Amino acid sequence: MRFWDSSAVLPILVTEPKSKSVTPLLRDDRECWTWWATRTECVSGLHRRARTGDLTVGEFAIARERLILFDQASSVVLPSEAIRARADRLLGMHPLRASDALQLAAALLAAEENPGDFPFVTLDERLAEAARKEGFPILPE
Repeated sequence: MRFWDSSAVLPILVTEPKSKSVTPLLRDDRECWTWWATRTECVSGLHRRARTGDLTVGEFAIARERLILFDQASSVVLPSEAIRARADRLLGMHPLRASDALQLAAALLAAEENPGDFPFVTLDERLAEAARKEGFPILPE
């Protein structure tokens, strides 16, 4: 059981240098957890890659289908006042963007405030540092 940040989901949708570090983690994960907005963040990343020519129309369609399957198979933390309040607190403690604070708040809720046994999968260094300080083991190592 692991919490997946959108920065780690994108490389399982499209081939990029960091795909090799997260794909094996996905194979080993018995239950993926994500934040409610992760799918939308990934769609944004896919469109950005398509606009810059890094993805063909066909590659975009395949990546989008992979995303839908990943989202359907994941346990999703839904938005709530508790998530927003926790994100507000995290913004005062860590140098995070709002979207990253919401991701981390969702992970804390998914971990039931016991992050030590709930790895956080991210490729975002700033988010990884904040999650580490909140007690999460970070993957990939």
